[in-house]
Amino acid sequence: MKYEEALGLMHEYTKNDALRKHMYAVEAAMRAYAVKFGEDVETWRIVGLLHDFDYEQFPNAPDHPSKGSEILRARGYPEEIRRAILSHADYMNVPRDTKLAQALYACDELCGFITAVAVIRPNKIVDLEVSSVKKKMKDKGFARNVNREDIQRGAEELGVPLDEHIQFCINAMRAEAERLGLA
Repeated sequence: MKYEEALGLMHEYTKNDALRKHMYAVEAAMRAYAVKFGEDVETWRIVGLLHDFDYEQFPNAPDHPSKGSEILRARGYPEEIRRAILSHADYMNVPRDTKLAQALYACDELCGFITAVAVIRPNKIVDLEVSSVKKKMKDKGFARNVNREDIQRGAEELGVPLDEHIQFCINAMRAEAERLGLA
């Protein structure tokens, strides 16, 4: 299981640039958390990269992420990766009983929300602060498809205070700002 193969798989199934950038953002946060927790960086970044790879072709629950899991199984991806990806969708009822699964859940919605906040700012993510993200979280009309409760629950399940988690994800995404279109 190599990152380059996962990237090829993601590109095979996902043509939408915004969706690709979302997966890159989650990958960046997952890679950073792997380093922080002393976990396998390659595995964690692959999970971040592939968590929504099937969404463009199978956008409806439970096809996403179950169809993706079937594709990953057929391609020899390990159970650990498939379970973590399945667990990021609450309706799949797959427990988030590993740090990997908890981190993916915690990073997914938040990275999407951070992107939404950053794209409307003149300096994008360069000078984005936690306070700006939290202020936008209170605005229910802004990025209304992002579930604020999932963001809060994700940080709690991961065991990281929300402000710290937001800053951590901003920093991880800032390091990849060019790739994410947020420079």
